[in-house]
Amino acid sequence: MPPKNPPKKPLKSSSASQLPLAERVESVVVTLKKKATQATRDGMARYGIPSDNAFGVPVGVMRKLAKELGRDHELALGLWETGHYEARMMAAFVDDPAEVTSAQMDRWCREFDSWAICDTVCFALFDRTPYAWGKIAGWAKKRDEFVRRAAFALLASLTVHDKEADDEPFAAGLLLIEPAANDERNFVKKSVNWALRSIGKRSPALHTASVALAQRLAESSDATARWIGKDALRDLASPATVRRLAKQRKR
Repeated sequence: MPPKNPPKKPLKSSSASQLPLAERVESVVVTLKKKATQATRDGMARYGIPSDNAFGVPVGVMRKLAKELGRDHELALGLWETGHYEARMMAAFVDDPAEVTSAQMDRWCREFDSWAICDTVCFALFDRTPYAWGKIAGWAKKRDEFVRRAAFALLASLTVHDKEADDEPFAAGLLLIEPAANDERNFVKKSVNWALRSIGKRSPALHTASVALAQRLAESSDATARWIGKDALRDLASPATVRRLAKQRKR
């Protein structure tokens, strides 16, 4: 006879989908714990990622597991509620952008507690939702560090994944960058810089506008704005960027 309380085992995705949500969430958490290493957890601090609620699972392992599970909105919501770092990363990977709500985006954004969670959710999920463009301006005006970071991380992510947008919304995004360029908080200034560089690589016209903005920032009396501007100019003037934009001009 099996023991009365057999040890919990990770469930295969095919059988897990037939179980109650709480059991499915627990199954994923158990699997994540089994794939964790102390070395990965210890290394998180070097990248500025809090490890208090983390197991120590490499991102590549999480992506592989998410692919096996497939898109599952309810599972994503359940994983997010656990508060575990890896479970929240998994939530970004398995959620269905078509089922994400505007309220969910605001709620998760308020709960971001690291650049890794913020950027992953924006790059792997939020930028594919129908509400993405509508969130940027509002979040950019918030004072919370990770909410503001999310605004510019989302803007940068859209430069990669929104293949249908023309230059206009990205040009509007540039108007949000200058007012935020004097925010000296590390996680904000880096996302502002990321957005500026990304917009500048989107098209020849946006490159011209981004370089002009970067030059103004580079000449600013504010140290943070100067860093953003100078760093962006180096990237936007790189040979690889220039070559890629030259090819676009020939089309």
